[in-house]
Amino acid sequence: MRILLLFIFSFMTVLSADCQTSPVTRVARKIFEQHHTYREPSITHRRFKHGQVVPLLEKLKQNPLFQVQVVGKSVENRDIYLVKAGTGKTKILLWSQMHGDEPTATMALLDIFNFLQGSDELDPVRREILENNTLYFVPMLNPDGAEKFIRRNALEIDLNRDAVRLQSPEARLLKSLRDSISPDFGFNLHDQSRLYTVGSTPQPATISFLAPAYNYAQSVNEVRERAMRTIVGMNESIQQFIPGQVAKYSDEHEPRAFGDNIQKWGTSLILIESGGFPGDPEKQFIRQLNFASILSAVHLIGHQGYQNYETKEYFKIPVNERNLFDVVLRNVRYQVKGRDTLLDVGILRNEARAANPKGFYHRSSVEEIGDMSVFYGYEEVNGEGLSLMPGKVYEQPLPDVAALTPERTRELLASGYTTVKLTQLPRNHDPAALPLNVVAVSGRVNHALGLDKAANFTLQKDGQVRYAIVNGFVYDLSQPMPPLFHGLVL
Repeated sequence: MRILLLFIFSFMTVLSADCQTSPVTRVARKIFEQHHTYREPSITHRRFKHGQVVPLLEKLKQNPLFQVQVVGKSVENRDIYLVKAGTGKTKILLWSQMHGDEPTATMALLDIFNFLQGSDELDPVRREILENNTLYFVPMLNPDGAEKFIRRNALEIDLNRDAVRLQSPEARLLKSLRDSISPDFGFNLHDQSRLYTVGSTPQPATISFLAPAYNYAQSVNEVRERAMRTIVGMNESIQQFIPGQVAKYSDEHEPRAFGDNIQKWGTSLILIESGGFPGDPEKQFIRQLNFASILSAVHLIGHQGYQNYETKEYFKIPVNERNLFDVVLRNVRYQVKGRDTLLDVGILRNEARAANPKGFYHRSSVEEIGDMSVFYGYEEVNGEGLSLMPGKVYEQPLPDVAALTPERTRELLASGYTTVKLTQLPRNHDPAALPLNVVAVSGRVNHALGLDKAANFTLQKDGQVRYAIVNGFVYDLSQPMPPLFHGLVL
């Protein structure tokens, strides 16, 4: 009897909590929890190409739910697609990958296509979305940039600064779609730096929203107000998944940008920026957040649920600030110019293109030295009581990379070496497979601490190495080697 009463109490508690949540929050949770059902399995990382997306869009033509057409060409003559779904009176235009290296929302849109043609317990939500709205999707506006995973198009023009001059065919296409469709709402889908935080907190700004200002005065008319109210609902919907990790992009007016101008032209414009999240370098969790956020938003818009929210709540969302580093070493001692100095060190792991399975490798740089008490790291090392020593170069050449066994690597690191000389340097290698930096026998390397220099140090106490930092990756020698750890050919 006691167990039964406890069960009833627990059930009523859950039911009561669910009843207290808003409709948009409940819808977002249901969609978020079912994402795995609709996740497009052929896209598993963020450096996919136009050629991988085209077959998925062509396949949609087989389903009468969608109208799929090529509506334009890129500078390098790649097809740009428009996908239409729904029959409702509210028209919504969504476009992604205006910047070629900002693909998170593109992945989410592919998942949304799978959701819209599904049939399950979410049918009521699906039906309301399609009956209340007509959705227009441009999944990849800048396919040339996506091909090289770069921000700009093949003319080296930033499409989001070409809304006025319209010198790029991709920009002219977006403008013509906006004018011909005359959407009530627009979603401008981007990625932002993983280094943004929510205000001055240490929390990464995993998602940032913005209702762009259409003038320098940042005026609020009915068009912008609708976007603001919708963003308040969207913020509420995803706080349950990433509490304290939602920010607002700067409201500063940019007269050349599409978002600002589309707001001015009469479409309520919502910007979504996908930032960083710990342990999610390929942004697959953030993809899921986009999926839930966008679908719950178009559902909210379809029945004008945004009217239940107030614009004053929009201005309460913290503005994102750039306060993050990949690694912060705190309170280390460093002997420099005859002085014993207390320092913090901020390190970034920058991505460089490579012909390996991931399409890139990391090349670190020291970006800050000194008092970093107002900054944060995805990974932080408490160096109190430890001295920073430049990584040493092992001068006795080893024959090749094969000599760097895990045991030998650990032994070298424990002796303060972060770089070794090789008689035979590797060719056509995967940089991520190098356990240490390697250099030719005649090579000369200086690992002294310095701004804009590579991060190769050890942190020691009484001559004993506690931490080894190789190419910006931290190895706590009291623990197993971390899974993300690699050197470079110098």
